[in-house]
Amino acid sequence: MVTRFIILPAMLGALCSSVAVAEAPGFERAADAPTLKSSAIAEASGLATSSRNQRFLWIINDSGAEPFLHLTERSGADRGKMNVTGARNIDWEDLASFKLDEDPYLLIADVGDNNSVRDFCTLYLVREPTLPEDDAIMDGGTGVFHAIHFRYEDGPRDCEAVAVDPVNGKILLISKRTKPPVLYELPLKISGNHGILTAKKTGETSVVPPPAMRFLPYIDQPTGLDVSEDSSLATVVTYYGVFLFPRNADESWAAAFAKAPQMFGPHGLPQAESVAFSKAGTEIFVVSEGSGSPLVRYGR
Repeated sequence: MVTRFIILPAMLGALCSSVAVAEAPGFERAADAPTLKSSAIAEASGLATSSRNQRFLWIINDSGAEPFLHLTERSGADRGKMNVTGARNIDWEDLASFKLDEDPYLLIADVGDNNSVRDFCTLYLVREPTLPEDDAIMDGGTGVFHAIHFRYEDGPRDCEAVAVDPVNGKILLISKRTKPPVLYELPLKISGNHGILTAKKTGETSVVPPPAMRFLPYIDQPTGLDVSEDSSLATVVTYYGVFLFPRNADESWAAAFAKAPQMFGPHGLPQAESVAFSKAGTEIFVVSEGSGSPLVRYGR
């Protein structure tokens, strides 16, 4: 995305000092926040935990960057990158990891559209690359397994929040600049020559910060989304903080997102656009755009 407003951590901390905020029930922010060591990660717009080994995290850069998947560790250590051949980075804005028929995949969401003018957007499905041996640096390329082209049923939308629900076979997307944010769904399993699909509007949601913070521009816009592997939780990050949406087994995502979320305190990051669950669903990771971002972690 084109940066329009950056929330300075010092400003955010001062503004929030008098605002009563609490961690979402069962989660606490870890005291340590290691920085990302890779100099190639300057505009982190998507984050996903590896399905092969929870020690590793995949990260993508924003629009204008090369079509690379960057690999890092929970410690922030740089473990290299993979070139995604057959893909273009028009405006990559989110990343998800999941298993389909027991095979690990990554979904790269090329869905950014600041001015809402794109005729269609693209989701790239990539088989998760084999992880490197200890102390080895990943390098090389991997191809696109499948590309999903789609439009929204009610016209172009800017979107930075995309996730996969592997249990129910859905791809979830939340619009960024609409008020309120709108939830859309696409099928995960697609076969044959399907052309351009239509993302169906299924509901609306809210990620509203405390009243004292609501005057800040863009602060209530979703910039990242993830769904836990068992599909019982969704987490949304905004420029203010992190929000948690529990979902009952018999409940639709539209119903889950219609409820008031559980809210974490302010993350204090300058431009947070990436959020991811651990595969066990017991941790949530958040990173910001900008070189050397802290890797913020919330744990149960």
